[in-house]
Amino acid sequence: GGAAGTVGATALANRLLTARASDFEPYLPGDLGTYRWRGFDVAYAELGDPADPDLVALHGVHAAASGHEFFAVVEALAEDYHVLVPDLPGFGHSERPALFYSASLYATFVRDFLADLTEDPPVVVASSLTASFAAEAARDVDVAELVLICPSEGAGGQRRRWLRALLRSPLVGQAIFNLVASKPSIRHFHADHGVADLARYPDAVIDYEWTTAHHPGARFAPASFISGYLDPEAALADVLADVDAPVTLVWGRDADITPLEEGRALAEAADARLVVIDDSKLLPHVEHPAAFRDVLDESVRAAV
Repeated sequence: GGAAGTVGATALANRLLTARASDFEPYLPGDLGTYRWRGFDVAYAELGDPADPDLVALHGVHAAASGHEFFAVVEALAEDYHVLVPDLPGFGHSERPALFYSASLYATFVRDFLADLTEDPPVVVASSLTASFAAEAARDVDVAELVLICPSEGAGGQRRRWLRALLRSPLVGQAIFNLVASKPSIRHFHADHGVADLARYPDAVIDYEWTTAHHPGARFAPASFISGYLDPEAALADVLADVDAPVTLVWGRDADITPLEEGRALAEAADARLVVIDDSKLLPHVEHPAAFRDVLDESVRAAV
């Protein structure tokens, strides 16, 4: 009876949290477009003049990820670029089918998105693990410039099928994910790893992240991430060596998940430009949007 009561209480808590996360509006300004890809809808924000050069901004991967990551800089970018910011499959306003998400799936998505929705070779900005997917896609699609923000190669460990299965389970997995995606957990992550000063990260963004992380299907893509199934097969330095476009690495000096030492080693191995932004961690484009915009302008000018 006690066990049954615990299961029932867990199921009720899961349902209540999902119900609280009602339909939500996009966080980014601009138009909300839909890209039909492999049978389901992928949402993207579109800003700026379509006659301007294309710029595609790709958010990182975590439990509450979406294109809102670029909230601090997207309007400034739209002054000179035609900006497209997709929510990766399984995140944000995109559909979230119960797929077994993988690194190859996301690299293929990025490749297809760039090929189908941009005219001339675009500037591609990609954050964290998604930088690896963007680099892989840039092997096959022409890009004008790759700007990678604290790029990551994933957990770097072995794939754990049992953990993925646990997190995908409808009762226990949902309960665990609700803890990972709770507001205290989201705030703790950003305070410890995301930003050097949490005051730069608005409460409204944390509220939005909690909401998007509690929609049906939100746990499936992060389950693959946490269990190592989104780790790319090839080393990022080797992939970048095959990319026929200038590469700029943007690093927060105080980043700890991907320390600056890794940035220096990657820049040397890939013959890439490395720009370090002081007083920032994993999200320098959020903490210092003006400095990030300056870096982007300098990178594009140098590439022309």
